[in-house]
Amino acid sequence: MRYFLELAYKGTHYFGWQIQPKDITVQGVLEQTFSTILRTPIAITGCGRTDTGVHASQYFAHFDFTGDLPQNFLYRINKFLPKDIAIRRIFPVAADAHARFDAYLRSYEYHIALEKNPFSLETAYYLPYAKKMEMAQLQAAASLLLEYDAFFPFCKTKSDAKTMLCDVQRVEWVFHESTGKLVFHISANRFLRGMVRLIVGMCLNVGSGKLSLAEVRTALEEQKRLPKDASVVATGLFLTEIRYSFLDN
Repeated sequence: MRYFLELAYKGTHYFGWQIQPKDITVQGVLEQTFSTILRTPIAITGCGRTDTGVHASQYFAHFDFTGDLPQNFLYRINKFLPKDIAIRRIFPVAADAHARFDAYLRSYEYHIALEKNPFSLETAYYLPYAKKMEMAQLQAAASLLLEYDAFFPFCKTKSDAKTMLCDVQRVEWVFHESTGKLVFHISANRFLRGMVRLIVGMCLNVGSGKLSLAEVRTALEEQKRLPKDASVVATGLFLTEIRYSFLDN
């Protein structure tokens, strides 16, 4: 039987989602823990890769297991997992359901702390000078992306992506006065390697006058590198939502 699991994790102490031979990863920890409790090798397939230090407030994965899960399995698995990984629910799905390929929308947020906050050191990028940036400029840089469907300028080098096409459906900046954070929101059917962090870096460069909107437009029109690009640190990046047609109800 195939099972889906919904989880959240703080990525600070992990070398990303995907299992690595020598480094600790979220997938590696999950597979080891599930295999130990279920007493059989368990392979877990995630909805996508997150890089070193990136967090997920919502993440889906699937695994196959013969038979029913043990009683109180959700409680037991959470008890054995580290504190920075939490399984919210586990449920059976169709045998051909796929956590990665069946997802039709993914959403990310990037958190920027405008004030020094000891409680967000590992979950937000502290950037006090961002207070001087015009929200209109940041939003103009972000909104420009909605006019295009190919995003070579925002893909890390040495990517194995077969296409640069992405259907971006939401992109905006929001200031949350209650938390003193500037938050970037973006949703699309898929993302290229390093795409969100490069887009945030572009917006900040536009907001600080290091890059013009015309230069961004030219790079997108010609599908070439920006004259000045920047990838922000992973600290403030969250995968926040994954949508599936069979889970919308």
